[in-house]
Amino acid sequence: MSSEPSVRLVQQADYRFAIYYNKDQDPIFGDEPPPLGQSQGATPSQFLLAGVANCLSDSLLFALRKFKQNPEPIETRASCQIGRNDQNRLRILAIHVDIQIGVPGSTMENLDRVLAQFQDFCTVSSSVSLGIPVNVTVIDSELKQLYPSP
Repeated sequence: MSSEPSVRLVQQADYRFAIYYNKDQDPIFGDEPPPLGQSQGATPSQFLLAGVANCLSDSLLFALRKFKQNPEPIETRASCQIGRNDQNRLRILAIHVDIQIGVPGSTMENLDRVLAQFQDFCTVSSSVSLGIPVNVTVIDSELKQLYPSP
């Protein structure tokens, strides 16, 4: 595995691109919604959200597993706020990530320690948050908010 991630995009039609991320896998597709594209793939904003949400979910899972905890299944939802900057250009103004673990938080050992540090190990969200606020919430299977502390 390469230590430097890369992708290759090949235009299919208009704004639809095949995105090759692994030579042994079929591509995933990116596209814009109408009127530019045909919505035959995720938008660039959705890919950014997926990257941030996936990395945060991985970081939380890794941190919990270090303490031999099993939080599965994890379900994560991410959304963003889009608005215009001073030059009237559309920009992502904030990202919101909600992670739900599949067990009650009360059954997890060292949960406070994990929640205090898991974000620091997320390469993608830590990088993105230098320019875009990333707001993270963690809830458990009983819908109790675990992070940030209520």
